Amino acid sequence: MDYKKVSRYVILGILFFLPVTFLLFLYPATHNYQPLDIVNESVVELKHFTSDSDTLIELKDHITVLGFLGAQPLSKTIAASNLKELVYDKFKGFKRFQIVILMPTGTEDAVKKLQAEINSYEDMRFWHFVFGEPQDIKRVFYSLKSSEDLDAGLATDYIFLVDKDLNQRGRLDDRTDTEIEKNKPVYRLNAYNCIEVAEIKNKMSDDLRIVFTEYRQKRKGEFNSDTRRANDLNSQNEEK
Repeated sequence: MDYKKVSRYVILGILFFLPVTFLLFLYPATHNYQPLDIVNESVVELKHFTSDSDTLIELKDHITVLGFLGAQPLSKTIAASNLKELVYDKFKGFKRFQIVILMPTGTEDAVKKLQAEINSYEDMRFWHFVFGEPQDIKRVFYSLKSSEDLDAGLATDYIFLVDKDLNQRGRLDDRTDTEIEKNKPVYRLNAYNCIEVAEIKNKMSDDLRIVFTEYRQKRKGEFNSDTRRANDLNSQNEEK
């Protein structure tokens, strides 16, 4: 028996079937994943804001990470750097993805200094600072569901995930498996703290990937959101 030839066929067989087996394990996970919850509807569209972009900056038809850095943006350098390194750099190639930061009018020069701190001459086409009056910033913020308010300078370390249909996304039940096993009270995740690296790196990154997967499946006609959306809203009403 030619053992070398047999060994060669065995190795070729393993190399062929191993990826196929891996894909078969992935297949059920791809089709049975849990879409990211809608925690709030009807986020207000951006109106009366200006930017240095030639294109109109809108939330509709985009997957948006929405933030508020306030009247002293340089004091939020850590939050902005975390957002850039852990979210923007990872997702800037995804279709219709953008980061939008709402800023008070008059902070344009400070924003330029902040941009110099964080961009390292990289492609920042999908990161937009938009400028508006305090009442317009508050109007957008109060259309979001948040456990934290804006500070006196119209800033918060929390960022929000808004889908293409102006729905705020998050988690209606953010308990860990251990907390569920121990029957701990349900708590939600409506926004993500930019100062908490683990929260951005793990939770928000996972949640963004889920939203991109959902819209990819919608384009292919493989996604059915009817019952999921109804269940999300019913869960919210029960909590209220």
